[in-house]
Amino acid sequence: MPLRLFAACLLALFALARPAAAAEDPVPSKCMAIAQALPRASYASFTPAQTFVDGDVTITYAGHSTYVIETPGGVRIATDYSGLYGSNPLPRIVTMNKAHRTHYTDFPDKGVEHVLRGWNPDGGPARHALVVDDVYVRNVPTDIRRFDEMERDGNSIFIFEVAGLCIGHLGHLHHRLEDAHYGAIGRLDVVMVPIDGGMTLSIDAMTEITTRLYSSMILPMHRHSTDIGEFTGMMGDGFAVEFRPSRSLKVSLRSLPARPTIIVLEGV
Repeated sequence: MPLRLFAACLLALFALARPAAAAEDPVPSKCMAIAQALPRASYASFTPAQTFVDGDVTITYAGHSTYVIETPGGVRIATDYSGLYGSNPLPRIVTMNKAHRTHYTDFPDKGVEHVLRGWNPDGGPARHALVVDDVYVRNVPTDIRRFDEMERDGNSIFIFEVAGLCIGHLGHLHHRLEDAHYGAIGRLDVVMVPIDGGMTLSIDAMTEITTRLYSSMILPMHRHSTDIGEFTGMMGDGFAVEFRPSRSLKVSLRSLPARPTIIVLEGV
Protein backbone atom coordinates (compact mmCIF):
# COMPACT_ATOMS: atom_id res chain seq x y z
CA MET A 1 0.00 0.00 0.00
CA PRO A 2 1.48 3.43 -0.91
CA LEU A 3 2.73 5.30 2.12
CA ARG A 4 0.45 8.33 1.64
CA LEU A 5 -2.62 6.08 1.30
CA PHE A 6 -1.60 4.19 4.43
CA ALA A 7 -1.19 7.49 6.27
CA ALA A 8 -4.61 8.61 5.06
CA CYS A 9 -6.13 5.40 6.38
CA LEU A 10 -4.58 5.97 9.78
CA LEU A 11 -5.86 9.52 9.84
CA ALA A 12 -9.32 8.22 9.06
CA LEU A 13 -9.37 6.37 12.36
CA PHE A 14 -8.67 9.58 14.22
CA ALA A 15 -11.20 11.57 12.20
CA LEU A 16 -13.90 9.62 14.01
CA ALA A 17 -12.51 10.82 17.36
CA ARG A 18 -12.35 14.56 16.76
CA PRO A 19 -11.98 17.01 19.64
CA ALA A 20 -15.22 17.33 21.60
CA ALA A 21 -15.49 21.01 20.72
CA ALA A 22 -15.48 20.35 16.96
CA ALA A 23 -18.87 19.62 15.45
CA GLU A 24 -19.29 18.21 11.96
CA ASP A 25 -18.11 20.64 9.30
CA PRO A 26 -21.03 22.19 7.39
CA VAL A 27 -18.89 21.94 4.25
CA PRO A 28 -17.41 18.54 3.33
CA SER A 29 -13.64 18.46 3.62
CA LYS A 30 -11.59 16.99 0.82
CA CYS A 31 -8.58 16.81 3.11
CA MET A 32 -10.15 14.80 5.89
CA ALA A 33 -10.17 11.03 5.46
CA ILE A 34 -13.58 9.51 6.15
CA ALA A 35 -13.53 5.72 6.24
CA GLN A 36 -16.38 3.31 6.78
CA ALA A 37 -13.87 0.49 7.10
CA LEU A 38 -10.12 0.25 6.75
CA PRO A 39 -7.97 -0.20 4.75
CA ARG A 40 -10.28 1.53 2.24
CA ALA A 41 -10.49 5.29 2.67
CA SER A 42 -12.13 7.99 0.59
CA TYR A 43 -12.39 11.76 0.70
CA ALA A 44 -15.58 13.76 0.75
CA SER A 45 -16.27 15.64 -2.46
CA PHE A 46 -16.48 19.40 -2.77
CA THR A 47 -19.82 20.96 -2.04
CA PRO A 48 -21.38 22.80 -5.01
CA ALA A 49 -20.96 26.01 -2.97
CA GLN A 50 -17.23 25.86 -3.66
CA THR A 51 -16.15 26.58 -7.21
CA PHE A 52 -13.28 24.33 -8.27
CA VAL A 53 -10.66 26.19 -10.28
CA ASP A 54 -7.70 24.19 -11.51
CA GLY A 55 -4.28 25.77 -11.64
CA ASP A 56 -1.36 26.93 -9.55
CA VAL A 57 -1.62 28.29 -6.03
CA THR A 58 0.91 31.05 -5.33
CA ILE A 59 2.38 31.15 -1.82
CA THR A 60 4.49 34.11 -0.70
CA TYR A 61 6.42 34.43 2.56
CA ALA A 62 5.50 37.97 3.59
CA GLY A 63 7.33 37.83 6.94
CA HIS A 64 7.27 36.43 10.48
CA SER A 65 4.28 34.03 10.40
CA THR A 66 2.42 35.66 7.54
CA TYR A 67 2.18 33.74 4.31
CA VAL A 68 0.05 35.11 1.50
CA ILE A 69 -1.89 32.47 -0.43
CA GLU A 70 -3.34 33.40 -3.83
CA THR A 71 -5.77 30.90 -5.30
CA PRO A 72 -6.22 30.15 -9.01
CA GLY A 73 -9.58 31.92 -8.75
CA GLY A 74 -7.93 35.10 -7.49
CA VAL A 75 -8.71 34.93 -3.75
CA ARG A 76 -5.93 36.44 -1.65
CA ILE A 77 -5.42 35.19 1.93
CA ALA A 78 -2.98 36.36 4.63
CA THR A 79 -2.17 34.12 7.60
CA ASP A 80 -1.48 35.21 11.19
CA TYR A 81 -2.27 38.70 10.00
CA SER A 82 -1.23 41.75 12.02
CA GLY A 83 -1.29 44.31 9.24
CA LEU A 84 2.49 44.52 9.15
CA TYR A 85 2.83 42.00 6.33
CA GLY A 86 0.69 40.92 3.41
CA SER A 87 -1.45 44.06 3.08
CA ASN A 88 -0.49 45.17 -0.42
CA PRO A 89 -2.70 44.38 -2.19
CA LEU A 90 -5.28 43.92 0.55
CA PRO A 91 -6.30 40.27 1.16
CA ARG A 92 -9.95 39.20 1.03
CA ILE A 93 -9.42 36.74 3.91
CA VAL A 94 -7.17 37.06 6.94
CA THR A 95 -6.56 34.54 9.71
CA MET A 96 -5.20 35.49 13.14
CA ASN A 97 -3.88 34.02 16.37
CA LYS A 98 -3.52 35.95 19.60
CA ALA A 99 -0.14 34.83 20.92
CA HIS A 100 1.15 38.40 20.62
CA ARG A 101 0.65 41.48 18.51
CA THR A 102 2.62 40.26 15.52
CA HIS A 103 -0.04 37.61 14.91
CA TYR A 104 -3.27 39.61 15.04
CA THR A 105 -4.76 43.09 14.99
CA ASP A 106 -7.83 44.53 16.66
CA PHE A 107 -8.19 46.97 13.80
CA PRO A 108 -7.99 45.17 10.45
CA ASP A 109 -8.55 47.27 7.35
CA LYS A 110 -12.28 47.60 6.69
CA GLY A 111 -11.64 46.44 3.15
CA VAL A 112 -10.86 42.90 4.37
CA GLU A 113 -14.00 40.89 3.69
CA HIS A 114 -13.43 37.99 6.10
CA VAL A 115 -11.54 38.24 9.41
CA LEU A 116 -11.08 34.78 10.93
CA ARG A 117 -9.80 34.78 14.50
CA GLY A 118 -8.22 31.59 15.78
CA TRP A 119 -9.93 32.11 19.13
CA ASN A 120 -13.51 32.89 20.09
CA PRO A 121 -13.80 36.28 21.88
CA ASP A 122 -17.03 35.02 23.47
CA GLY A 123 -15.36 31.92 24.89
CA GLY A 124 -15.12 28.33 23.75
CA PRO A 125 -13.45 27.20 20.56
CA ALA A 126 -13.48 29.19 17.34
CA ARG A 127 -15.29 27.41 14.52
CA HIS A 128 -14.72 28.47 10.92
CA ALA A 129 -15.98 26.77 7.77
CA LEU A 130 -15.85 29.47 5.12
CA VAL A 131 -16.17 29.10 1.35
CA VAL A 132 -15.03 32.03 -0.79
CA ASP A 133 -15.08 31.29 -4.50
CA ASP A 134 -12.54 28.47 -5.02
CA VAL A 135 -11.21 28.11 -1.46
CA TYR A 136 -12.62 26.47 1.66
CA VAL A 137 -11.10 27.64 4.97
CA ARG A 138 -11.57 25.71 8.20
CA ASN A 139 -9.78 25.56 11.55
CA VAL A 140 -8.72 23.08 14.20
CA PRO A 141 -8.57 24.70 17.68
CA THR A 142 -5.55 24.16 19.92
CA ASP A 143 -4.55 25.63 23.28
CA ILE A 144 -2.18 28.54 23.78
CA ARG A 145 0.23 29.60 26.49
CA ARG A 146 -0.42 33.06 27.90
CA PHE A 147 1.22 34.50 31.02
CA ASP A 148 2.76 31.09 31.80
CA GLU A 149 -0.63 29.35 31.81
CA MET A 150 -2.34 27.32 29.13
CA GLU A 151 -5.51 28.86 27.74
CA ARG A 152 -7.87 26.37 26.15
CA ASP A 153 -8.76 26.92 22.47
CA GLY A 154 -6.69 30.10 22.17
CA ASN A 155 -4.97 29.16 18.90
CA SER A 156 -6.11 27.60 15.65
CA ILE A 157 -4.48 25.58 12.93
CA PHE A 158 -6.03 26.94 9.74
CA ILE A 159 -6.50 24.72 6.71
CA PHE A 160 -7.06 26.00 3.17
CA GLU A 161 -8.53 23.59 0.64
CA VAL A 162 -8.02 24.88 -2.88
CA ALA A 163 -7.36 23.40 -6.35
CA GLY A 164 -7.28 19.93 -4.83
CA LEU A 165 -4.52 20.93 -2.40
CA CYS A 166 -4.68 20.82 1.40
CA ILE A 167 -2.60 23.67 2.84
CA GLY A 168 -2.14 24.04 6.60
CA HIS A 169 -0.77 26.82 8.83
CA LEU A 170 0.06 25.70 12.38
CA GLY A 171 -0.24 29.19 13.85
CA HIS A 172 1.45 29.92 17.17
CA LEU A 173 1.31 26.31 18.33
CA HIS A 174 2.22 25.75 21.98
CA HIS A 175 1.78 22.04 22.59
CA ARG A 176 2.21 18.67 20.96
CA LEU A 177 -0.80 17.48 19.01
CA GLU A 178 -3.00 14.61 20.12
CA ASP A 179 -4.40 11.90 17.88
CA ALA A 180 -7.73 13.72 17.66
CA HIS A 181 -5.98 16.84 16.34
CA TYR A 182 -4.27 14.87 13.59
CA GLY A 183 -7.60 13.31 12.68
CA ALA A 184 -9.31 16.69 12.50
CA ILE A 185 -6.50 18.11 10.38
CA GLY A 186 -6.47 15.27 7.86
CA ARG A 187 -4.09 15.28 4.91
CA LEU A 188 -1.82 18.29 4.42
CA ASP A 189 0.07 18.59 1.15
CA VAL A 190 1.69 21.85 2.26
CA VAL A 191 2.31 22.82 5.89
CA MET A 192 3.67 26.06 7.37
CA VAL A 193 5.53 25.38 10.63
CA PRO A 194 6.96 27.76 13.28
CA ILE A 195 10.60 26.93 14.02
CA ASP A 196 11.54 29.55 16.63
CA GLY A 197 12.44 26.76 19.06
CA GLY A 198 10.90 28.21 22.21
CA MET A 199 8.23 30.87 21.86
CA THR A 200 6.03 28.22 20.24
CA LEU A 201 7.51 24.74 20.67
CA SER A 202 10.97 23.24 20.89
CA ILE A 203 12.58 22.18 17.62
CA ASP A 204 12.34 18.59 18.83
CA ALA A 205 8.57 18.83 19.31
CA MET A 206 8.05 20.68 16.02
CA THR A 207 10.13 18.05 14.23
CA GLU A 208 7.92 15.33 15.70
CA ILE A 209 4.75 17.08 14.51
CA THR A 210 6.13 17.85 11.06
CA THR A 211 7.35 14.28 10.60
CA ARG A 212 3.98 12.83 11.55
CA LEU A 213 2.09 15.18 9.22
CA TYR A 214 4.49 14.06 6.47
CA SER A 215 3.50 16.77 4.02
CA SER A 216 4.99 16.97 0.54
CA MET A 217 6.05 20.56 1.11
CA ILE A 218 7.15 22.09 4.44
CA LEU A 219 7.48 25.87 4.69
CA PRO A 220 9.29 27.15 7.83
CA MET A 221 8.12 30.40 9.46
CA HIS A 222 8.65 32.29 12.73
CA ARG A 223 12.32 31.96 11.83
CA HIS A 224 13.74 34.84 13.86
CA SER A 225 15.56 32.93 16.61
CA THR A 226 16.62 29.56 15.20
CA ASP A 227 19.20 28.73 12.57
CA ILE A 228 17.36 27.02 9.75
CA GLY A 229 20.00 24.29 9.74
CA GLU A 230 18.99 23.18 13.23
CA PHE A 231 15.48 22.41 12.02
CA THR A 232 16.47 20.82 8.72
CA GLY A 233 19.16 18.76 10.43
CA MET A 234 16.73 17.31 12.96
CA MET A 235 14.25 16.45 10.20
CA GLY A 236 16.84 14.03 8.84
CA ASP A 237 17.63 12.51 5.48
CA GLY A 238 14.03 11.55 4.78
CA PHE A 239 13.31 15.18 3.88
CA ALA A 240 14.93 17.07 1.04
CA VAL A 241 15.88 20.72 1.56
CA GLU A 242 15.66 23.54 -0.99
CA PHE A 243 16.70 27.16 -0.51
CA ARG A 244 14.98 29.34 -3.09
CA PRO A 245 16.11 32.88 -3.98
CA SER A 246 12.55 34.18 -3.96
CA ARG A 247 9.76 34.99 -1.54
CA SER A 248 7.19 33.16 -3.68
CA LEU A 249 6.51 29.77 -5.19
CA LYS A 250 3.78 28.23 -7.28
CA VAL A 251 2.36 24.80 -6.47
CA SER A 252 -0.33 22.46 -7.76
CA LEU A 253 -1.21 18.83 -7.20
CA ARG A 254 0.81 17.99 -10.30
CA SER A 255 3.91 19.86 -9.18
CA LEU A 256 4.17 18.62 -5.58
CA PRO A 257 7.62 17.11 -4.96
CA ALA A 258 7.76 13.33 -4.99
CA ARG A 259 9.91 13.41 -1.86
CA PRO A 260 8.87 15.46 1.21
CA THR A 261 10.77 18.75 0.85
CA ILE A 262 11.53 21.61 3.23
CA ILE A 263 11.46 24.78 1.12
CA VAL A 264 13.10 27.86 2.60
CA LEU A 265 11.94 31.05 0.91
CA GLU A 266 13.60 34.43 1.30
CA GLY A 267 12.48 36.50 4.27
CA VAL A 268 12.65 36.45 8.06
